[in-house]
Amino acid sequence: MPTIPAPKLEEFAIRLLEAGGASHEEATVVGRSLVDSNLCGYDSHGVMRIPYYVQAIKDGAVVPGAELKLLDQGASRVVADANWGFGQVQASRMLELLVPRAREAGLALGTMNHCGHIGRLGEYCEQMAALGLISMLMVNSHGAVVRVAPPGGKAPRLSTNPLAIGVPHGDEPLVLDFSTSATAEGKVRVRKIAGTLCPDGWLLDNEGKPTNDPNALYATPPGSILPMGGPQAYRGFGLGLMIEILTGALSGGACARPVPYPKNGNCVFMLLIDPARFGGAECFTNEVNQLVEYIRSCPCADGVPEILLPGDPERRLKAKMAEEGIRLDDENWAALTRLAEQLGVSA
Repeated sequence: MPTIPAPKLEEFAIRLLEAGGASHEEATVVGRSLVDSNLCGYDSHGVMRIPYYVQAIKDGAVVPGAELKLLDQGASRVVADANWGFGQVQASRMLELLVPRAREAGLALGTMNHCGHIGRLGEYCEQMAALGLISMLMVNSHGAVVRVAPPGGKAPRLSTNPLAIGVPHGDEPLVLDFSTSATAEGKVRVRKIAGTLCPDGWLLDNEGKPTNDPNALYATPPGSILPMGGPQAYRGFGLGLMIEILTGALSGGACARPVPYPKNGNCVFMLLIDPARFGGAECFTNEVNQLVEYIRSCPCADGVPEILLPGDPERRLKAKMAEEGIRLDDENWAALTRLAEQLGVSA
């Protein structure tokens, strides 16, 4: 299991993406985003994605150099077609359009369709929190891939439909980022590549029976990922259903359907709010501060060292891995080195 310094892995990621067809600007934005995901413990959204991104370029599912086409806009909204550009690049461009609108109007809503995979949603929430803005992001798979079965079902009907909400709080923003399924599909893919089993409670096979085999998800017919929530999974599935609508239908893109959309990417929903334009920046800051302090002061149960809030685990792991390096399992590292050999890039 190799351990690689983050700057070295970032450099390698950028070179791979460039060799695979991305411009240097695109490769830099995407490579940094992927390595940042690894640093935060989201290997499912990290450099393991590079072989899939490069294949997507070859297949025409991702288009280097694509423009962000504005379909409609107003004082507090932007509607865009990402033209199958790199998701991280187009998401950054969308935020550049939304931030000044949120400052001026108090809030701004943006939607994108035809967008490549935008990566870890919490990354954008962290960026917006640093600017003092509240953010909410959601995506679906553009109706191309379904992975999650409804409660009681044995065939998938929704994608994993993640949601992220970010709130400014000094150097420790509150960032809630999760899939509405029991796990992100990328985490299953990581285990498939690594040849390891999944934990209990993640997967069903194509007969609707619990399984730990990650290959079951990709079988023919496919298995499925359980909705978030365990015994009350209808809540997780219901939330995923609403996200499917707010991303696919609202953006002018596509929702899950019997015949999948021909390209796999994201329909995107982004909402930014400037608290200064509502109850006031001072009140917001004071209330969030006292709330955080109040929650952290909660007495801990036996064996629990401290109370953690959303964003804490990612920050701590990022600081640790920035110092010690990023650990990649042997098989996912081998997938990167095989790609490097194919592209003529030194590992």
